[in-house]
Amino acid sequence: MKRIFPFLTPYKIAIFIALSLMLMELAVELVQPLIIAKIIDDGILQQDLSVVFRWGGVLIGCSIAAFAAGVTNSFYSSHVSQSFGFDIRKTLYDKVQAFSFTNFGRFPASSLITRLTNDVTMLQNTVFMSLRIMMRAPLLVIGSVILAFVVNARLALVLVISVPVIIFFLLFIMKKAGKLFKMVQERVDQVNKVMQENLVGIRLIKAFLRAGYEMKRFRKSSQELMEKTVKALRLVEVTMPIILLLMNASILVVLWYGSIEVTADRASVGDVVAVVNYATRMTGALSIVTMIIMVFSRAKASGNRIAEVLETPVDLVDREASDNYAIKQGSITFDDVTFSYPESDEQVIRNLSFSIKAGQRAAILGATGSGKSTLFQLIPRLYDVDKGEIRIDHQELTSFKLENLRQQIGFVPQEAMLFTGSVKENIAWGDDKASFEEIKEAAMRAQIHDTIMDLPKQYDTQLGQKGVNLSGGQKQRLSIARALVRKPKILLMDDSTSALDMKTEAKLLEQLADLSCTTVMITQKISTTMASDHILLLDEGELLAEGSHQDLLTSSTLYLKIVESQIGKEALNLVQRSN
Repeated sequence: MKRIFPFLTPYKIAIFIALSLMLMELAVELVQPLIIAKIIDDGILQQDLSVVFRWGGVLIGCSIAAFAAGVTNSFYSSHVSQSFGFDIRKTLYDKVQAFSFTNFGRFPASSLITRLTNDVTMLQNTVFMSLRIMMRAPLLVIGSVILAFVVNARLALVLVISVPVIIFFLLFIMKKAGKLFKMVQERVDQVNKVMQENLVGIRLIKAFLRAGYEMKRFRKSSQELMEKTVKALRLVEVTMPIILLLMNASILVVLWYGSIEVTADRASVGDVVAVVNYATRMTGALSIVTMIIMVFSRAKASGNRIAEVLETPVDLVDREASDNYAIKQGSITFDDVTFSYPESDEQVIRNLSFSIKAGQRAAILGATGSGKSTLFQLIPRLYDVDKGEIRIDHQELTSFKLENLRQQIGFVPQEAMLFTGSVKENIAWGDDKASFEEIKEAAMRAQIHDTIMDLPKQYDTQLGQKGVNLSGGQKQRLSIARALVRKPKILLMDDSTSALDMKTEAKLLEQLADLSCTTVMITQKISTTMASDHILLLDEGELLAEGSHQDLLTSSTLYLKIVESQIGKEALNLVQRSN
């Protein structure tokens, strides 16, 4: 929680005002029994109506002042809690945006969503309730005990005995409840995870008729959440009857002992009424403690979960030696590079060395799991290598600032990812400063312009989440346009033409040839490799062969087999004879 408290610092003036108004309410509540005692002793018992009216007027005036203070306190408490929640959520989101892929491996998406929503809301509500009523409850208990002593020390001793017992009991319950509510939040993570997976894969679920299975999986997660929540609430709820039992017993003792003191003329009726009134107010305040325990226990669990994210070091940042280099040519060199994913001993890439000249079109070919996509993630430095060196324009990769490096790289992922918004906004996502003409040019190069013009509102047509209203090939071409609008010096395309027909792909490759950038394409299509200047053949993270299409036909048996499997032996012979 120490990591969370500094977020309240900017609002210390508003907090001071809210607490001052809360203390005003508290003061009125503590003074009321004294006024009532005076009305009873000096007014009612003495049959002096002037005293009753005078102090009754004071009592009403104090109540009106307390009401006004309460309303104003609510305004300031809301301001602090809402602003506090906004600041935490923003800082938390900024931290998540700075995370590396390794950091994301530690925190599942469902857990981050819960922390950004449920956990922040829990802290936000706790701040509001603390400024409004939570701090008032313990202060009311302390103030009631002190003023009960002022009224009559003998009667107040009864309260002094019962209150410490209750406090120690509450501290014990709070410690136990904190652990239980932490488990509750973890179960919320799990429920969110199942929901997220189901909603993302709803088409697949329906196609495979797996709705029944997924409903059982959701019910299981939901059942676990319910059981943990019930267990935590059951522990908290048991405090209320125990508190009421102890406090009501204390009130009975005060009444019994008070009658003895009044008979012995050592206390007045007003004194007994005042002490009983304080005991009653303490009972009301302590009854709120059940809620306080629950809220603070959950807030502590939520605060620790948020702090866990905020305190997580980002393991991929600019090095001290990083300079303001910009990619100018786009040559790429891998020099004896070895890489394995965090928390895994398996080397995905082993001793990989190759060079791609600036402006070349290179194709990477290999079976599933050969390390192609991993290689792509190393170029924009989404991961750092374990051994070896990657150079761009003959500069070691870590000598670039991350922003400068990635700003000059266009990346088209294997799975086309589009966002809710217009077609124009999705393309401009690659460069938010791009003009409409530049957006249109990128779309034309990506062979998607004609398709866009056939849409109802053309470039202003709204796309559903993940481009749900587009085909696979259309989404791929929009993703390519998004990368091209950046005017990158290096263009990385991870099997991003797999859904295109040969004619459309040929036109796309022809357009890409006019760009002054280095293009690296992961592909399974021989038609793509044939149109490339340089081909890398990977297998299990190692480079088996490299060269042009003609070079590999004569030097690599594996490449020859791949070509034969796609275009046929006779067609291959014709191609070779023509060359």
